[in-house]
Amino acid sequence: MSLLTMHAIDKSFFGKPANEKVSLEIGYGEIHALLGENGAGKTTLMNILYGMYQRDGGTIELEGELVSFDSPKAAIEHRIGMVHQHFALVPTLTVSQNITLGLKSPGYPFLKRAALDEKIRALSVKYGLEVDPTRFVKDLSIGQQQRVEIIKLLYRDAKLLILDEPTAVLTPQEIQSLFAVLNRLREEDHSVIIITHHIPEVLSITDKITVLQNGRMVGTVNTKETNEEELSRLMIGRKLQGAKREPLYNGSKKDGLVLSSVELAKDRLGPLSLKVFPGSVLGIAGVDGNGQKELAEIILGIRMNPKGSVFLDGVCLDALSVLERKQLGIGYISDDRQNDGLILDMDLNENMMLGVQGEGGLRSSGFLNRPLIQKKTEKAVFDHRIKTSSLDCHLRYLSGGNQQKLILAREMEGNPKLVVACQPTRGLDIGSSETVHNALLCLRQEGCAILLISSDLEELLLLSDDLAVMYGGKIMDCFPNDNIDLTEVGLLMAGKEIIE
Repeated sequence: MSLLTMHAIDKSFFGKPANEKVSLEIGYGEIHALLGENGAGKTTLMNILYGMYQRDGGTIELEGELVSFDSPKAAIEHRIGMVHQHFALVPTLTVSQNITLGLKSPGYPFLKRAALDEKIRALSVKYGLEVDPTRFVKDLSIGQQQRVEIIKLLYRDAKLLILDEPTAVLTPQEIQSLFAVLNRLREEDHSVIIITHHIPEVLSITDKITVLQNGRMVGTVNTKETNEEELSRLMIGRKLQGAKREPLYNGSKKDGLVLSSVELAKDRLGPLSLKVFPGSVLGIAGVDGNGQKELAEIILGIRMNPKGSVFLDGVCLDALSVLERKQLGIGYISDDRQNDGLILDMDLNENMMLGVQGEGGLRSSGFLNRPLIQKKTEKAVFDHRIKTSSLDCHLRYLSGGNQQKLILAREMEGNPKLVVACQPTRGLDIGSSETVHNALLCLRQEGCAILLISSDLEELLLLSDDLAVMYGGKIMDCFPNDNIDLTEVGLLMAGKEIIE
């Protein structure tokens, strides 16, 4: 008998199917991956299991009994827990307080915190999730916060754990630590469902893999009997071509992007200096929250830097506005596309002209040239293979990958001199990621300087000519791509100085 069986699950939104007759079977003590393109229905299926959505059809059996969850609380009561990509922790509370939040522990309302801390400490040691129950969450690393989320579920006696993109913001060492935890959970007969886009990781840690495509189940395979090429083909219906970085472009004698002793004291950034030459990619590695966002916003002019200077091709940008910098040829791919890069209640045409509505003949005598805007949008949809029902479709109804492709198409318009790309493929499937990678390398070959900020080391190694590691608002070290020690990079990402 299986631990969980989801049979012929149906779910539609506004008449459009998200899941069609999807079935999933999870065994005891099994790590099971759920793979698929953006919009394939993976998260929808897991939200149905976790009680966040109600299915339109199909059945769910847990340990042989038919069940139906009307809320996450009901799912947790049936020993099903979920760790979301964005953790649901209260930073100002301790680890122990976060774990017991919402529970009527023994002695309630006068809790015996010392006894609870000891129970949490014993649980963390048992599963290799060592973390101090008395520490405040705000003082923990991302990897430690993830451990707290997992302990929170185990404290509630979860038998089945769902992990959404669990390695997205972890250092290489933290990923290995997580995998050790997953192996321990498997040994203790817990089952785990992982939603991820990282096929090599899936192949190294899972027992079975289920692939979804366009809301339907393509199939389930045993991990030992498959490979990266087959999984890529099942996910996107074709073999990945892969991005190829050509030799460095050297046709320009200009300086590209130059930051000189840039510092933001109130944000604990810098001082830092760096250069990105035309036709090259400088990758910035680091765990989120170590000044990468602030660095990008200084270059864009969103944050004005009180100390140091920023230059592009010898022109000082310090006194220029965001619009003036954009007109000089700076493109920006934000790590938060839905808040910084798009207006979700506008259609594709309107989003395509954001920030450039006064350029290239798109506006004349105060009026927008809508036929030209539509022509540009149609070209972007065709060139970047953006899936949409129409150009009039609001952006909120596009998958994350297709939203990202539209941003990329817009920021590539007009042969930019510099593109600042922050987490350009976060949350994207391998097919969409391949499209973004090739587009960035195409810009590089055309002489554009690219500052690539990413928490995905594989992506950085694939695209970057040089790699800088950032921690605590400072550049820890910089390496050419042909001389990188991943162990050293991981230690620097964790803030450890390397002593020669």
